[in-house]
Amino acid sequence: MTEILACRIALWLCLILFVARVLGQVYVGLYRPRGLPPWEDWYSGLLPYPWLLASQVLIIMVMTMVAYDHSRGEGWMIVRDDRAALVIRWFAVVYAGGMALRYILTMARHAERRWFKGTIPIWFHLVLAAFLYLVATFPGVEQLRSR
Repeated sequence: MTEILACRIALWLCLILFVARVLGQVYVGLYRPRGLPPWEDWYSGLLPYPWLLASQVLIIMVMTMVAYDHSRGEGWMIVRDDRAALVIRWFAVVYAGGMALRYILTMARHAERRWFKGTIPIWFHLVLAAFLYLVATFPGVEQLRSR
C-alpha cells in the first residue's frame, strides 16, 4: 500500500469515526440505550446541543469534501501552500496537545472517570486533530501543486 493510499484511508477513517460519534450521541440522546455510555459521557455541555449538532454536521460536510478531494487527487480542498500546511500542522499539534492536557486535568480532578468515562468528547477532538494533521502532511502534494 502506498503512502498516499494509506493517508487517504486514514482521512476516511477519521471521518467515519467522527460520523459514528455524532450519530451515537444523537441515538443516546433520543433512546438512552443500555449498551452505550450515558448522555453525560457524550456531551460536555460547553455549547447548547442544537448548536453543537449543527457545528458537527458542518464539520462532517467539510471533512467529506476534504477526504473526497484527497481521494481524487485534485480539488480546492487540497492544501498546496507550504505556509498554510505549516499553520494547519501546528494548529493540529496544539489542538491535540490541548486535548491531552484536558484529559490529564479531567483525570486529576475526577479519578472515578478513568480511563474512558466522560471522555468521549476529548477522544473525538483528537480524531479531528489527526484529520487536520493528515491534511497538512498529505504525501504527494508536491505533484498536485503544479496542477
